[in-house]
Amino acid sequence: MIFINNISKIFKEKKAVDKITFKTKAGEIIGFIGPNGAGKTTTMRLIIGYLQPTEGEILIDNLNPIIHRLLVLKKIGYLPENNPLYNEMKVEEYLNFIAGLKKENNINSVINTVGLKEVVDQKIEELSRGFRQRVGLAAALLGNPEVLILDEPTSGLDPIEQEKIRGLIKKLAKNKTIIFSTHILSEVEDVANRIIIINKGKIIYDGKKPKGKGAVEKLFKKLVKN
Repeated sequence: MIFINNISKIFKEKKAVDKITFKTKAGEIIGFIGPNGAGKTTTMRLIIGYLQPTEGEILIDNLNPIIHRLLVLKKIGYLPENNPLYNEMKVEEYLNFIAGLKKENNINSVINTVGLKEVVDQKIEELSRGFRQRVGLAAALLGNPEVLILDEPTSGLDPIEQEKIRGLIKKLAKNKTIIFSTHILSEVEDVANRIIIINKGKIIYDGKKPKGKGAVEKLFKKLVKN
């Protein structure tokens, strides 16, 4: 599905991502964690082809995300950390706009899946942060992508909304590959079935989620030393 081989990304003199390698398979929910500035967002942007790697190779179903950008974008749904939306548009209007770009004919199933039916006629600027995150997630889901890349999908949400988004992620993973970043380690414990920890641009752990309450936090604190 996703194959990343010896990828590095250098901005001026800073190496944001340093020779990382991993691959994914369908049905995985990968918790992608690390301290601030570790390289999580940069890695996600490299996967979708928003950034070009300084060295190394990325393939999405054997397609290069830079060379075959349009084909790759059909396979990936991306929810960026800041979730840029057209706030003056109504929810349904915005999703129809995104659907048109992705050549998706039916937005109703996504609206129902994400739980937006009650707010489809409201302007995005009138919505709570939780509903705005759902709109961003709905936009990522349009076109039925095989891969979801979610950068801090529950950031700034209250505990109830966080739980709803986590439930959606678990539900969606039945037939997709999901990579999500978060600073909430209990969230990784609850949702992920695989963990990748990155620190200072390098992967320092890639494997199964450790079992037991608080085990993810213990592993993280053991491996991440600032």
